[in-house]
Amino acid sequence: MSPTMLRRVWSLIDGIRSTVPLALDDRSLEQWLLRQLRSEQPLGEGSGSEADLLSDYIHSRLPMIREFAQERQPA
Repeated sequence: MSPTMLRRVWSLIDGIRSTVPLALDDRSLEQWLLRQLRSEQPLGEGSGSEADLLSDYIHSRLPMIREFAQERQPA
C-alpha cells in the first residue's frame, strides 16, 4: 500500500473520529470506512487490488482505530 493511501486512511479516521460508528461490528465498521474512502476517490477493484489491500489493512488495525476514535468521543 502506498504512503499516500496510508495518509488518506489516517486522515479520514482523524477527521471523522468523533463520528465513527463504534457500535458497529468489526465487518460493518470496516465496510463503513471503505465506503468513506471510496466516496473521496475511487479505489482499484479486483483480486489483489488497492481495495483488497486497504480492506486487509483496516481489518488488521480495527482495535487501534476503535481506540483512536474513542479518545475523541463526546463524554
